[in-house]
Amino acid sequence: MNGPGLVENALRERRERGGKALVPYVTGGLGDDWTATVEAVAAAGADVIEIGIPFSDPVMDGPTIQEANDRSLRAGATPPGILDALGGLDVGVPLVVMTYYNIAFRMGLKRFAASLAAAGVSGCILPDLPLEETGPWAQAADESGVETILLAAPTTPDDRLPAICERSRGFVYGVGLLGVTGVRAELASSACRIAERLKAVTDRPVLVGVGVGTPGQAVEVSRHGDGVVVGSAVVQRMLDGAGPEGVASLVADFRRALDDAY
Repeated sequence: MNGPGLVENALRERRERGGKALVPYVTGGLGDDWTATVEAVAAAGADVIEIGIPFSDPVMDGPTIQEANDRSLRAGATPPGILDALGGLDVGVPLVVMTYYNIAFRMGLKRFAASLAAAGVSGCILPDLPLEETGPWAQAADESGVETILLAAPTTPDDRLPAICERSRGFVYGVGLLGVTGVRAELASSACRIAERLKAVTDRPVLVGVGVGTPGQAVEVSRHGDGVVVGSAVVQRMLDGAGPEGVASLVADFRRALDDAY
């Protein structure tokens, strides 16, 4: 793909206005109203929405998103079904899919990338695909106009960060802490450090996720980067049966906190 895509443009636009970006994560197929939740979250102020395609062994995810994956799979959620549902939405903000490489590999990389594009999905996160093995997927994604979003962990060496940032599209996902996704009582200091390290080597938007579970934590880490990805806190609302408006209310709290601070 030539030049920034919809995801990167949306995040740069927020940054240029002096604001901080908010990317909530919604588990695809979780409840009959999950697409209404995506719509409500967009209306509540999300800049981009990350949609999880459930996988049986989500190695990056903690108990909350694992439970959401299990419920979705038990209810019959499939990658094609989720993409079909997304294709029928027009939420006004870019959509990003997060899943695991096995899903893309089994479908075929070119077919999976083309399916994302056909569903109106602008970006893709495959957290278990290392940089050195990204080439075939990234090429297929580029050809379909899908932005490949790469992750950088707190343990990533400094000399490796520029290559990750160079190959990443849309934004660079700074992983806030060692361990799996989930809400923590306090923001890990590593979340702020990975944001600073990434900002030092790239102009591409830098967002931090994993361990960012409250509006206060989102404000704190956004001082060091361009915004946040919020997953487990949002998905917990879905698991609790809060419904689209209940989930959107939480997202609106994050939006308000970021806007008031910046």
